[in-house]
Amino acid sequence: MVKKQSSSTVSTLASKVLSGTKKPTSSDAKKLAASVLSQDETKGQRNSRS
Repeated sequence: MVKKQSSSTVSTLASKVLSGTKKPTSSDAKKLAASVLSQDETKGQRNSRS
């Protein structure tokens, strides 16, 4: 099975946002969300556990 992986650019962006060294723009948030969703192997909605 091929594992999906984020690009180094997206990984660096995520690191900077999470560490607080960069405030994400709307474009940054979209890039990060797109990366996460593209790696979702179970496609579709799940029941929330909250």
